[in-house]
Amino acid sequence: MTPRETPGHAGSVEFAEVARELLLVAPADFVRERTARQRATRGADRALATAIGKLRKPAPAAWVIDLLAHEGALDDAVALGPALREAQASADPGQIATLRRQRSQVIDALAQAGAALAEDAGHPLTPAVLDQVRATIESGMADPHAGAAIRSGLLLRALESVGFEDVDLDDALADPDAVPEAWRGSDAPPIPITAAKRARRRSRATGPSRGTDAATTAPADEPSADAEPAPDAEPPRADDAQPDDEPPLDRGAARAAETAARRASREADTALDDAEYALEAAEERRADLEHRHDDLARRHDDLERELRALERQQQDLEDEQAALTTETERLERARDDAEAVSDRARDDLDAARRARRPSD
Repeated sequence: MTPRETPGHAGSVEFAEVARELLLVAPADFVRERTARQRATRGADRALATAIGKLRKPAPAAWVIDLLAHEGALDDAVALGPALREAQASADPGQIATLRRQRSQVIDALAQAGAALAEDAGHPLTPAVLDQVRATIESGMADPHAGAAIRSGLLLRALESVGFEDVDLDDALADPDAVPEAWRGSDAPPIPITAAKRARRRSRATGPSRGTDAATTAPADEPSADAEPAPDAEPPRADDAQPDDEPPLDRGAARAAETAARRASREADTALDDAEYALEAAEERRADLEHRHDDLARRHDDLERELRALERQQQDLEDEQAALTTETERLERARDDAEAVSDRARDDLDAARRARRPSD
């Protein structure tokens, strides 16, 4: 199956490949690596660069799951899920106990393997994160759609399995349309997560409501006076009716509160990611300005050194000029003296010549 193109992406497959690579980066380094990849891509594909810029940072537990998925370490865990669900459906206690032991062993082994990968990456896990890793792996074994999610390498947050409820996958994947690539090896159909969740919602919406059949099929005739009333035919007391109705309402309220809390947590994570992205951009801008300032400062220092060198050269030239002026004046005086001597010598010669003529 070829994943559909996602709006805003150059192509879901291409974006999914980039997302898988970035989600292997430790959360502490994620924003910097995402910014670098976005800048490197912008010139060739602006749509893909925009999609990369919107990629959310994975939670630490999700990062570990993506590392395990990259290693192909989750296949056995997901493959064990159908057998465990089948054993639970057949109510085979022995098989259930055996499979549960296997599940615990697999989950523990994978959690330790994930902890080792995180340690090798220089980001050791806290006990709380390790518990989230275990819960996420268990969710992938309990729900085939969650199994596809944890094997996709696109997980953004930890998952949690609550009883027989479907695992909540809203906002759990970087690219839901790319998830069908990870469905192989499970008993789930190769369809996108979003479509699967819509189908499950429709199934629950069309199911019979609590107490509907009893209300529509109960006989209208009252029991005869001499008939012995059946134990379940005793009319409920007013104080007994409310407790029977309260548990579903409480569970519904609890689920609604949990959903709201989960949504608020995801929104907070998104806001934190956006803030970190803005901070990273501001820090890069500041670093760029500091680099430019340093360049200008170095250029200023260079110009000052050049100016001082030119001033020294000018001073040397002025000193040389002064020396030449002094030498020129000395030579001019020497020339004048030589001219005076020459003039006196000529005068003496002329006088000697004149003195010699009368005697001739």
